[in-house]
Amino acid sequence: MPRFIIFLFLLGMSFSLQAQTWEIGGSIGGAGYMGDLNPNNPMKVSGIAAGLFVKRNFDGYFSAKLNYTFGQIAAADSTSSDPQFRQRNLSFQTQLSELSVIGEFNFFKYVPEAGQNRFTPFVYLGIGALGYNPRATYQGQTYDLRPLMTEGESKPYPRIAMTIPYGAGVKYNFSGKWNFIADIGYRNPSTDYLDDVSGLYPNKSKLASPLAQALSDRSGENTGVYIGAPGSQRGDLRPKDTYFFINLSISFTFVSSKCYY
Repeated sequence: MPRFIIFLFLLGMSFSLQAQTWEIGGSIGGAGYMGDLNPNNPMKVSGIAAGLFVKRNFDGYFSAKLNYTFGQIAAADSTSSDPQFRQRNLSFQTQLSELSVIGEFNFFKYVPEAGQNRFTPFVYLGIGALGYNPRATYQGQTYDLRPLMTEGESKPYPRIAMTIPYGAGVKYNFSGKWNFIADIGYRNPSTDYLDDVSGLYPNKSKLASPLAQALSDRSGENTGVYIGAPGSQRGDLRPKDTYFFINLSISFTFVSSKCYY
């Protein structure tokens, strides 16, 4: 999948034979998710994010970007205001590793140092590959959840998912070829297991190990009363999870005298 993304990026670079501008940059910010342990708050940040990108600007309005972002998301039922969530008592933390090709559209013609507009809002849409690895802490140790198959899957779910980045932001040319960029972008991955929770409680007696049984149903850890009857609802039954990044970026644009003229 990463090779396919790089190919699309290079193909996009060939769309114009005139001199254009290259741009490189880095970002830092926050990451969050909506899913089975956070079904209602689309702006809840639960971890950090950082990234690097290289971009080709075509005409002041359109650009294509090869982007890598690392982020962390997490959630815990024990901190929820919903008593049913607190009774379920699941938790997770996941590292996200995303490689994507993103197309951007500027609302105003934007050429750092050489153009008339020092500011523009923009929107973007892309395609990418996401590596993810949900984990949980149990009795002082942290375990990978994927190989445990806590919902009785026939095989572990994939480590990599397709993802669709989309979002909006603003750019500001604050000094010469230097730019400040702020954006928020959501992602729709082809998985419902960013949090290792998707559907129903399994028959715990059929799980592969005592550890899998313990992490499948954690409702009775504090009370001794377990609610995970086989076939009862464990997740929110939505088909996919969603995650997002909020980024603050600094970039440098290599502008030649021939660009856009």
